[in-house]
Amino acid sequence: MTEVIRVALVDDQALVRAGFGMVIDSQADMTVVLEASDGAAALEALRRTPADVVLMDVQMPGVDGIAATRQLLAEQETGGTGPESVPKVLVLTTFDTDEYLLAAISAGASGFLLKDAQPEDLLAAIRTVHAGDAVIAPRSTRRLLTHVAGTAAMPTPSAPVGHAVVPDLVDPLTPRETEVLRAIAVGMTNGEIAADFHLSLATVKTHVGRVLTKTGSRDRVQVVLFAFRTGMIGIDDILTLHR
Repeated sequence: MTEVIRVALVDDQALVRAGFGMVIDSQADMTVVLEASDGAAALEALRRTPADVVLMDVQMPGVDGIAATRQLLAEQETGGTGPESVPKVLVLTTFDTDEYLLAAISAGASGFLLKDAQPEDLLAAIRTVHAGDAVIAPRSTRRLLTHVAGTAAMPTPSAPVGHAVVPDLVDPLTPRETEVLRAIAVGMTNGEIAADFHLSLATVKTHVGRVLTKTGSRDRVQVVLFAFRTGMIGIDDILTLHR
């Protein structure tokens, strides 16, 4: 029996919720379990109704999407629930007006999606996030980092490939893990990493898991943020390494 993905829609625009809801409920493997028009209402509803994936608008009156995401994940993690029960948050954003995307990712969101995304992209993003990966296509990564470069605290320029400066960690990254981290940061999939480094897919998954653990990252989005903020990778790397 196919597992049904429980989706929560959080957006202050009723028409947006209605449109997304129609698309989601048309699928056999997912269903909308709750809707909310602001962060406070979403937090209250999610305490009563569990969800697997939360589509979270960023700019809302009252409690915005950033604050709601941070509080939601903090409540789940301190409430004694296992990692499998913590909902994944997919941020809804518009690049031209949303200056808070990086902060939302920092709060624990597992990805980001443009509000004008095609229906098939929305559905694919929900399935991807629910499966435990992050929605972070290379092209979107470049646009994201370029967009926030002028407003975010910029790290020191990253070193040339093969000479990355690895920040001090309690459990340091190995040279191979550093390479895998940089590959993740430019948007490479596990399959692409395996092909590039001539490794088995199982070995790549092991390296990815260790990178997540050592950097304290929830998922690949957090790895990108870690690499960007520590200077292990910069805008030029995003633009040149993975066009």
